[in-house]
Amino acid sequence: MAIKHDEITVYHPEHLHQNNDAATRRQHALKRASELKGKIKDYLTVKDKIYTGFDLVEKYNEARSRILNYFNASDEDWIDWRWQLRRRISTVDQLSQFVDLTDKEKEELNKVSGQLRWALSPYYLALVMCDKPHGGVWLQSIPSYQEITDTNGSEDPMAEGWTSPAPCVTRRYPDRMIINVTNRCAMFCRHCQRRRNIGNRDTNRNRRDLEAAIQYVKENEEIRDVLVTGGDALLLSDKTLDWLLGELHKIPHVEIKRIGTRTPVTLPQRITPELCAILEKYPPLYINTQFNHPLEITPEAKEACDRLVKAGVVLGNQAVLLRGVNNDPHVMKKLNQELLKLRVRPYYIFHAKNVKGTSHFITSIDEGLEIMEHLRGYTSGLAVPTYIINAPYGNGKTPIAPNYMLGKKGNQILLRTWENKIIPYETP
Repeated sequence: MAIKHDEITVYHPEHLHQNNDAATRRQHALKRASELKGKIKDYLTVKDKIYTGFDLVEKYNEARSRILNYFNASDEDWIDWRWQLRRRISTVDQLSQFVDLTDKEKEELNKVSGQLRWALSPYYLALVMCDKPHGGVWLQSIPSYQEITDTNGSEDPMAEGWTSPAPCVTRRYPDRMIINVTNRCAMFCRHCQRRRNIGNRDTNRNRRDLEAAIQYVKENEEIRDVLVTGGDALLLSDKTLDWLLGELHKIPHVEIKRIGTRTPVTLPQRITPELCAILEKYPPLYINTQFNHPLEITPEAKEACDRLVKAGVVLGNQAVLLRGVNNDPHVMKKLNQELLKLRVRPYYIFHAKNVKGTSHFITSIDEGLEIMEHLRGYTSGLAVPTYIINAPYGNGKTPIAPNYMLGKKGNQILLRTWENKIIPYETP
C-alpha cells in the first residue's frame, strides 16, 4: 500500500504488521519472488546476445591464424609478449589486411596517422576481427577522424603538469601519489586520458627520475599508498619492476603498492610466471586494470587474471563509460558480472574525461546515472562499482550516485529504494 506523506507517495507494507500465519507469509513470499523475476526479465532476454570472448573462441582462433600467417609466425611467437609488442599494427596498410575498410575510412585513417600515433597488439587485433565494424573493441583501438577535427577538451584536463612536485610524480591527495614510469602501451586506447604523452616513440622514465620519485616518497611519511602507472606500468622489464617494487617495499610508511595496467585486456601474454613470481614478493599489491566491454573477457584474459590472483595480487577494474562501447545498462551489467567470474572486482566506472580529441566518446552524466540505477539492487553489490567524475584542474575523483535519501525530519529520513519505493526510516 502507498500513502501520501508531505506530497511524496510513501510505501507502507501493511501486511508485515498483521498477524498472518506461516502459509500466508509463504504465499506472499512466492508472489514477491514472481515480481522479482519480472524485474530481471528484460536483462535475461538480451544477456546471451551480448557476447564475451568465450562465446567467440572459434572466430578468434581463425583471426589468430590469419595474423600468424601474415607475419609468418608461430604459436610460440603468439604467446611471447615481446613479439606481440614488436608486431603491433600501426599503419592503415597493415590494418586493411585484416578488417574491411572503405576508401573513405582509409583516407581518414591516413590523415589521423599523419598527426597521431596509434597501435594495437596482434592479440587485440584478433578481438577487433571478432567484433562488428565500429563495435566496442573496434572503437577503443582504431582511430576516428573525429580525433583530429575535435576542437573541444583539454590536452591535460587533470592538470597533471601542475600537480607534479617531483619527477614522475603526480599528487592530488593527502596520503597517496602516482609514479608515472612509461608512455609504452600494448595498444594506444583512443579514449586515453594521457594522449599528450604518447608522442612519436616509446620511452621509459630514466633511473635518475625514478630514484627522485622514490626519494620523494621517503621524505613524505604521510604517503602510505603508491600507484605505479603510465602508459602501462607492466611494460617495464621484469628487472626494472623488481627493483622499483623492491625500493617501495623497503619504505616503512608505504603500506600498499598499486599498479595500473591494461595488459590483462590488451596483452595477457605479459602476465608470465616469471612476472608473477616478482609480484608475489611484494605484498600487499593491488592491480587495477580496465576491461570496458564483455568481448575483452577471453580465455587468455582469464588465464592472466588467474595467474595474478594466485600470486596474491588483488584485482580491480576501472571501466571508462564510453559512447558506443558500454553506455548501455545491460552491457555494463554483463561486463561486471563476467569480471567477478575472473575474480576481478568492479571498482570504478569513470565518466570519460574531457580530453581533446575524444568528445565522440563522452556520454551525458544522466546516462551514467541511469546505468547505476540499473545496477544497484538488480545485481550483487559486488558487481556495482562507484561512478566517478574527475573534477577539473586536478581536484580529484568525485563520486556521483543516484539520490537514495530524499529528506530528513527530526529522527526520520525518507529512503528511496532500488525499486523507487519511498520508505520512512526512524533513527534512534
